Amino acid sequence: MDFTPETMQWRDAYKLLIGSVLPRPIAFVSTMNKAGIANAAPFSFFTVISADPMLVCFSPMRRGSDGAKKDTLLNIEETQEFVINIVSEGIAEKMNVCATEFPSDVDEFEVSGLTKEPSAKVQPPRIKEAKVHLECELYEVHHYGNQPGSGSLVVGKVVHIHVDDHLYDRGRILTDQLNPIGRMAGNIYTRPLASIFEIKRIVQQGDGK
Repeated sequence: MDFTPETMQWRDAYKLLIGSVLPRPIAFVSTMNKAGIANAAPFSFFTVISADPMLVCFSPMRRGSDGAKKDTLLNIEETQEFVINIVSEGIAEKMNVCATEFPSDVDEFEVSGLTKEPSAKVQPPRIKEAKVHLECELYEVHHYGNQPGSGSLVVGKVVHIHVDDHLYDRGRILTDQLNPIGRMAGNIYTRPLASIFEIKRIVQQGDGK
């Protein structure tokens, strides 16, 4: 099958993307507007950029109904701060509640039963039930279109990291203790630890990578 994105409806193009780029880690992003109303929402267009400076990014798409910016993006543009909470399987159901498009005056923490925990360097609260938190200041944001199907790229500079003590071992995070989940297509999620394997990287002499 061959497809030309320019000739497709955005929802059909979206299905090809989310069915191909798999599995995807989930950024459970907590923000707060200037009025003090907290927001929490998951995004599966999420990855790291660099370690020095420590930069991460995620992409909130525009609302499918009218192309408006989502509350998470509006809050970040307003306050320049956010927290990425890593999703473990234990909070998957509550994360899914937060994926609902609630009105902007609804606090997803209250609706989902998640607990606010004060952050160290930024104003938005982190999600206490998450095991890893990346506190971020907005580094830059890029917008690509302003209609349904469009998206933005939010780049955050990590200014503080919280890791549960039992996850940390000699500089590394223990994946089996974190027990993260990943997003597939539709309503399907994956447990990365359910079936893992190792391939050792080939290092040539003089390879500085």
